[in-house]
Amino acid sequence: MTYKFTVPPQTVIGENALDAAKEFILPLGKKALIVTGKNVLAHGITGQLTEKLDSWGISWQIYSEILSEPTDQMIYAGVKAYRESSCDFCIGIGGGSPLDSAKAIAAMTVNEGRLSDYMGKEISGSRPPLVLIPTTAGTGSEATKFTIITDTEHEVKMLLKGEMLLPDVAVIDPEFTLSAPPGVTAATGMDALAHAVESYTSRKRNPLTDLYALSAIRRIFRYLPAAYQNGQDRTARQEMALAAYEAGICINNASVTIVHGMSRPIGALFHVPHGLSNAMLMQECFSYVMDGCPERFADIARAIGAASPEGSSKEAAGQFLVKLKELCGTLHIPTLAEYGIDRGEFEARMPKMAKDAMASGSPSNTIKDITEKDLLTIYGNLW
Repeated sequence: MTYKFTVPPQTVIGENALDAAKEFILPLGKKALIVTGKNVLAHGITGQLTEKLDSWGISWQIYSEILSEPTDQMIYAGVKAYRESSCDFCIGIGGGSPLDSAKAIAAMTVNEGRLSDYMGKEISGSRPPLVLIPTTAGTGSEATKFTIITDTEHEVKMLLKGEMLLPDVAVIDPEFTLSAPPGVTAATGMDALAHAVESYTSRKRNPLTDLYALSAIRRIFRYLPAAYQNGQDRTARQEMALAAYEAGICINNASVTIVHGMSRPIGALFHVPHGLSNAMLMQECFSYVMDGCPERFADIARAIGAASPEGSSKEAAGQFLVKLKELCGTLHIPTLAEYGIDRGEFEARMPKMAKDAMASGSPSNTIKDITEKDLLTIYGNLW
């Protein structure tokens, strides 16, 4: 078996990671467009970055119009800000939305047309240098060659990909995640869990992604509840930052499967944050596809201590579902109804969601063969 394994050129992880990353950031340019959101700005994290840039002699311009679900219109506005401010590199700081947006902005400074032109294609070109600094532990965007942006005209969450979307430098300091509120901690942590479990049960998996996936899964089941219950638990925050990065590396090399494929349409049409919609789907999706590779789900159950080596794969896989349900309960993951989604409207949109999910390609990575009809069944089971 031959496979390619891709990671960012430079990754700096740990306490005071931003200081340690100076040697990699300094040569990238003279003026940075800082792509972020209002919450990160309000918590002062962006201020810590700009203080460092000032001390390093790097000018900057802040673009903070990124909301929880970035759209193509936000990206076009960011490209305009980049050009009008005469920036020569980009820094994304925040959760997955600002990081994904920074990737797309950097890419579209050198590519023509609309973002939708690149859906299903490989984005290429020599983009400006890119630095990504996560302030949540979950999306793994700092480690991947993917970005998810909503096409506002067609109400579709586009999965865009290309080696050029990998950052030049990923800076991961768990201290930046301390201000993440419990709800964000839960949603992003469950996003990381989806990444790890999906990559472990993907047709595109390989021995290296298996190592990273099981490591991330162990960390998440052990430390996500602690980070959720006490955001100032530095050990839990550190372990979750590592888990998110590990899981990001996994999807970078093994891709995602059915959960992410079905999650994106829910986000696009009902504006549910990405990590939360993943969490809502995981139990139904994994239960539905488990018979396609019960031994893989059994491995996960045994890795988290939910099953013994002696039992059957089917029994062990079932224990994973039990632990997953317990974790969702601990994190107070809501159902679609509890979130406030109207059942009638949801069911009316199901055909479009199933079609869009299949078109993304992600469900086809699942080891079990999946059809549009299967997706309709799972969407229906959510009620």
